[in-house]
Amino acid sequence: MFKSIRKTFLLIPATLMLGSCWELDQEVLDGITQEEVNNSNNPVLIDVLKASAYSRIVGSWGGHNSIWSIYEVSSDEMAIPQKGADWEDGGLWLRAHRHTWQASDEAFNNSWAYCYTAIGEINNLIVSYRDVQALTAELRVLRALVYSWLIDSFGNVPIVTEDDLEGNPTNNTRQEVFDFIEQSILENVDLLPKTDTKTTLNYYSAHAVLAKLYLNAEVYTGTARWADAEAAADVVINSGLYSLSSNFFSNFSTRNGGSTENILTLPYDENNAGGFNLAQMTLHYSSQATYNLQEQPWNGYASLEEFYNSFDDNDVRKNSFLVGPQFAADGTRLNDISAEAEDPDGEPLTFTPEINELAPNALRQAGVRVGKFEFASGAASSLSNDYPLLRLADMYLTKAEAAFRQGKTGDALAAINMVRERAGMPAFASLTLEDIYDERGREMFAEASRRTDQIRFGTWNDPWWEKGQSEPFRALFPIPLQQINANPNLVQNPGY
Repeated sequence: MFKSIRKTFLLIPATLMLGSCWELDQEVLDGITQEEVNNSNNPVLIDVLKASAYSRIVGSWGGHNSIWSIYEVSSDEMAIPQKGADWEDGGLWLRAHRHTWQASDEAFNNSWAYCYTAIGEINNLIVSYRDVQALTAELRVLRALVYSWLIDSFGNVPIVTEDDLEGNPTNNTRQEVFDFIEQSILENVDLLPKTDTKTTLNYYSAHAVLAKLYLNAEVYTGTARWADAEAAADVVINSGLYSLSSNFFSNFSTRNGGSTENILTLPYDENNAGGFNLAQMTLHYSSQATYNLQEQPWNGYASLEEFYNSFDDNDVRKNSFLVGPQFAADGTRLNDISAEAEDPDGEPLTFTPEINELAPNALRQAGVRVGKFEFASGAASSLSNDYPLLRLADMYLTKAEAAFRQGKTGDALAAINMVRERAGMPAFASLTLEDIYDERGREMFAEASRRTDQIRFGTWNDPWWEKGQSEPFRALFPIPLQQINANPNLVQNPGY
């Protein structure tokens, strides 16, 4: 029975955008002494203590203007076209698409704050419960997960642990951050459970984080770790806990907690854990009537025509997009009475793959929309779908790429064809790196992996629709200007 509330107050560095003090509410077992807590490995107690750390991870990941947004809009998957004054937003999303962003753009600061807020909460818990070994082990791996996003996004970031709660931290090198992530996982992974926990870390999700870290090791450190990436992916694949879902879209449905494929998810809930706003972010204003949504969508995020056309018509994953004529829930044709006179579709609402221009006068109906996640009838502005951070299909593709780069084409083919066959596509008889790159794009659309893949495969600097050649330094996002202004010890990434 959980009754009493214990409140811990710890000072967090203001430079990390965590505020002056965080108040940590932790339910503890009624009648349990502090000494008993410190010496406990009771899984029920540990679940209670770590809940606040995981709630920070759920946070704003799936919301607009944070880390998911900067990953997706900077890639060749999608854009937020400007429709007159709508979505002008000071040019933020146009710059994100064109790779001309500025260090002062708020989405970078929001992403930084999201990550370091979670790290601060984790450090608070470790300070309070250092002697609860199972808890602190999991928290250190969770902190490593957050740092895997920071190393990918910003590169040279401060490593802040439970022993560094005061003062202005300095940048660590990308190599140092890589080593910290790897060491944090390797030193603690054997203490994690080997059961299917889904919304919290376990032994296998920790190896999935390692697999993705090693897959990008050459980008992060200059030294490839393909064999290590394959070995870590194999731990997950061979665990016996996970299998590819026969229905691809069941992994993204509103009730996807029973997915056999999802390894680690963010358990969003429209009433108790809001923040996943995809329906609002991508759907047309009139699409409210399609799903009987409680609030009107914002008509923003749309996929690029070339990326949409990279899917074969027989690929079941092409249904990850909403395209063509749109209807209300009762089957009647939707109309956009404010459609531009030059829209060839007129008022009948029709999502077209072609976007006439990025700015300033993109057509209101232009662009296929993100439909990979189910939009439940009557949904609130926050969805209740669990967001998959780690998925078995990604591990198969990680194994395929890592094996292929080692010259093990047979192993690579076996892994990648598992994913293709589930999508209703014929098995590859031979393989190229481009095949693997394209398959990752089709499988992982809208799961915040495309930017990372483009950098690793060397396509990030290439021109694409409404974007010129990128400057090489833009493979890293800038350290947010707001952070540098608050902390004189931080050094900006080169080029900014």
